[in-house]
Amino acid sequence: MVDRSTLTDPERVALYRTMVLIRTYEEAILREYHADKSPGFDIGAGLVPGEMHLSAGQEPVAAGIGAHLSADDALTATHRPHHVAIAHGIDLRAMTAEIFGRETGLGRGRGGHMHLFDPATHFSCSGIIAEGLPPALGQAFAFQRAGSDRVAVAVTGEGAANQGAFHESLNLAALWQLPVVFVVEDNDWGISVPRAASTSVASNADRAAAYGMPGVRVEDNSVEGVWQAVGEAVGRARAGDGPSLIEVHTLRLWGHFEGDAQGYRSDLEGVPGRDPIPTYRDALLAGGALTEADATAISAAAVDRVEDAIAYAKSSPIPDPADALAYVFAEGARS
Repeated sequence: MVDRSTLTDPERVALYRTMVLIRTYEEAILREYHADKSPGFDIGAGLVPGEMHLSAGQEPVAAGIGAHLSADDALTATHRPHHVAIAHGIDLRAMTAEIFGRETGLGRGRGGHMHLFDPATHFSCSGIIAEGLPPALGQAFAFQRAGSDRVAVAVTGEGAANQGAFHESLNLAALWQLPVVFVVEDNDWGISVPRAASTSVASNADRAAAYGMPGVRVEDNSVEGVWQAVGEAVGRARAGDGPSLIEVHTLRLWGHFEGDAQGYRSDLEGVPGRDPIPTYRDALLAGGALTEADATAISAAAVDRVEDAIAYAKSSPIPDPADALAYVFAEGARS
């Protein structure tokens, strides 16, 4: 049960604002991704090249995490990274330009949406399953050695919790009492495999006990539940009390990737009714924390920010093909 007395109405509205910004962004990227693609499209072609994994439905995880971190804290994510990147304060224009493959992007258009990297906010992600956990450990180790109270948070999926890197990372984090928080997004599907067909435990949070760290599962895609669980875990990490593991039962509203017909899903009919954003909006309206005018203003502000980022990306230059081999090696490296 969430202790609502510790979460003020302005904080609730801030969580909602973050969730709305994320959804607005994902809807815009969805629009632009398909704007010049036809059925059976080549993923390497078009205005937005490459595969696309969108996070609609998983906004509560990102908002609940982002509320407790500053740009000095590290955050690593998966191949579905936009929601946590936005909640962590990544520059929206630079991220969008990267997704569009433009020179003004975070990686000068070389990485695309699955390989976002932002030193300014200590954010990174990867298309390799469970790859974000070991780098989070490295950053947490550096924070610990420096004697700071900075923390690292590693976000991964429930499918990745069966990878060796997941278990190795939890073991080392507990052994060295590193200031790191592991967050597992359980959206029920490891691409097209239901978790019951791939995972031997009912909750990955139960696995925390094997490594001597606290484990918590947040049900119902609750943004306030995430806020509370992550707040406690980050507090322990900042105090030097070591790592924690949190699993959030969240929801993937759309396909694993754009173009995924989702023929394997038996739960699609009920998915729209579980959308966390209107659910939280209704709760805030009923509780008096939000007015209809507030909700309209929040939505309008999100659209303005997102459309500005889209326009910036579209107007940015495409990398010069002559520089295709640039940045492969550090400057001054031997040939």
